[in-house]
Amino acid sequence: MTLTISSRPARLRRWAQIAALASTTALAACGGGSKDDEDAPAPPVPTPQAVGDLLSASKLVQIAPQDISAALAKDHSKVPEVVPRYAVTTYRLSYFTEDKDGALVRASGLVAVPQKAQGAASPVISYQHATTFQNANAPSLKPEPAEPPVVLASLGYIVVAADYVGFAESNDRPHPYLQARPTARAVLDMLAAAQTWRRQEKVADTGQLYLVGYSEGGYATMAAQRELERGGGPLLAQLQASVPAAGPYDLQATLDAQLERVKDERPEIAWLLRPGTLRHLGSSLRAEVRRLLMRALVPGDADVDYDGRFIDLYLADDQEGLKEFSSVDWGWKPTAPVYLFHGREDQTVPFAAGLAAYNTLQAAGGAPVSLQECTQARPTGHLECVPEYFTYAIGVMQRTARGL
Repeated sequence: MTLTISSRPARLRRWAQIAALASTTALAACGGGSKDDEDAPAPPVPTPQAVGDLLSASKLVQIAPQDISAALAKDHSKVPEVVPRYAVTTYRLSYFTEDKDGALVRASGLVAVPQKAQGAASPVISYQHATTFQNANAPSLKPEPAEPPVVLASLGYIVVAADYVGFAESNDRPHPYLQARPTARAVLDMLAAAQTWRRQEKVADTGQLYLVGYSEGGYATMAAQRELERGGGPLLAQLQASVPAAGPYDLQATLDAQLERVKDERPEIAWLLRPGTLRHLGSSLRAEVRRLLMRALVPGDADVDYDGRFIDLYLADDQEGLKEFSSVDWGWKPTAPVYLFHGREDQTVPFAAGLAAYNTLQAAGGAPVSLQECTQARPTGHLECVPEYFTYAIGVMQRTARGL
């Protein structure tokens, strides 16, 4: 006799197990877990990183007025003798900005604060440093008594000075030399980070902003104002004036003048070197001209990697590309006054670059634009005019600055 055993009880057990598992899953999905699960904090949502974000701040040194006076009395001082009114405390800030390719990068800068009575407000200067080829000269690495940010702060201003990408914290990156957008962003993002820091530390300001700088700093000053004027925002409402000096605002005019220097140095090829025909040079001659142009701009002992892509645009006779990539005197109309300064005998950045910027901005209309010539130095060259520039810039700012 054959016995047949039913499999139904086994099937029922499997269905019961499946149903129980489904019920447990549904309860978990509907918040039906244990009380411990309910009390567990949700994981934090990462804050998106953006340009202008303040990452860190650290105190550097405090400098007494008498130390500033002693440093200014030395012959090599860039700033003429002034009478410091305040001790100055310096800080290094780290913040996010963009590199030459638009990628987010950590950068750094200096903030110099005059030591006033608690709650006393100060106007803000954004100081753009001049061309330097040694990383150790970056503002946040050199908070010394005779340096412009410290001297200006001793007169009653809060001074914000970006190191620029390629220096200090971002020294592992190429410096986007005379590249309009990353230059402007380094300055404006540092200003945004410094404003965040001031609010956190309750450092009061008067709501007044001035932009100043010489040589590459003059270029960076105009690049920053142009970016502000184009984009608007709270910083533009604070801007009282800019005082850019001896900057290569018009790269075509600047490099045309530098090409004349190359022709003087290499007379045997001078007849080949004419703007508008450079793209026809052979590869070896083009490489030699590029080397000579870079040497005229960047010395061989530089320990900062300078990205000179603007020279390649120039050698390709790509005038529109060079204008878009580097020149900062076009495509905007100032709403805050622009006080240009330049020396006629400047052999580093030709006077023609300052004059071209003056003419372009005048034609654009808007706020007053002026060009002050260096007259007291002999000769009226690039380095010789630096002290006169600072005297001029201080005078311009003191006309409207409050809280000094």
